[in-house]
Amino acid sequence: MELRQLEYFVAVAEEQNFTRAAERVHISQSGVSAQIRRLEEELGAELFDRSARTVTLTVAGKAALDHARAALAATGSLAQAVGEVTDLIRGRLTVGMVVGCTVTPLFEGLAAFHRAHPGVEIALLEDNSEPLVQAVRTGAVDLALVGSAATTPDGLEALTIVSERLVAAVPPGHPLTRADRVTLGDLDGHPLICMPRGTGIRTVLDRACAARGLHPAIALEAGASDAMADLAARGLGVAVLSASMAEHYRDRLTALPLADVEIPALLCLVWRDARGPAVRELLRHCHRAFAAPGPVAESGGVAPDAGGA
Repeated sequence: MELRQLEYFVAVAEEQNFTRAAERVHISQSGVSAQIRRLEEELGAELFDRSARTVTLTVAGKAALDHARAALAATGSLAQAVGEVTDLIRGRLTVGMVVGCTVTPLFEGLAAFHRAHPGVEIALLEDNSEPLVQAVRTGAVDLALVGSAATTPDGLEALTIVSERLVAAVPPGHPLTRADRVTLGDLDGHPLICMPRGTGIRTVLDRACAARGLHPAIALEAGASDAMADLAARGLGVAVLSASMAEHYRDRLTALPLADVEIPALLCLVWRDARGPAVRELLRHCHRAFAAPGPVAESGGVAPDAGGA
């Protein structure tokens, strides 16, 4: 009994068609048929009912299918285990990050991983958080640094890097600075400067407003906090930022916590699973980098250009 025979058997069982199975395993249909026949001769039983247009499993075939899958999975696990022990991680990793990201611990993690495993090619993709989350779900991206609202995205594993409240950032002398407590309702009548839809901070704002039946006037959108701060400092509107973002502009803006926005803005590393050795290794290096002393670890904040969060 050969592993390739088990592979062909599983392919035919799942495709219910010899032609499609042959295309899947990249050999001729006659080659698949011949190997299945040899497997059946060795087992002493027919595995498929070939009498109808759609190939179906016999009772013996049904009994054999789970064992064949387990044998193939065990072989893959064996190769992976040996590869990890001998440090032969190879392949390609696609890493996503929010637009305008300058969260340097992510870069430190990538650099440490590259030094340890130069055989892995790293591709970097920038986008807003929602498209990145979807790309992780589909497998197009292996790991991504994204902004999220309150909870990590459904169906994914996550490591929360930052969790903080939203603030309204205004220039000195703005009418809102005279209030003892600022709420979302207090922003009514003031033009807002926000990040675009698909970003974590915008999602937090939209959800909080929807929960209170509010419809804020979004005057300007910008993908980077530097641009938002510049616009707010010139009196063009009230910028809605995370607390740590606003801290970078305290020389020209006053940060007013939004008292009734309880949903925190999160910055997270997200991934679908960590079964592959390369993903596990990258996560290990990133976790170490984010845990090290630095701007994010010390302040719980985000670099000013982490705008796509």
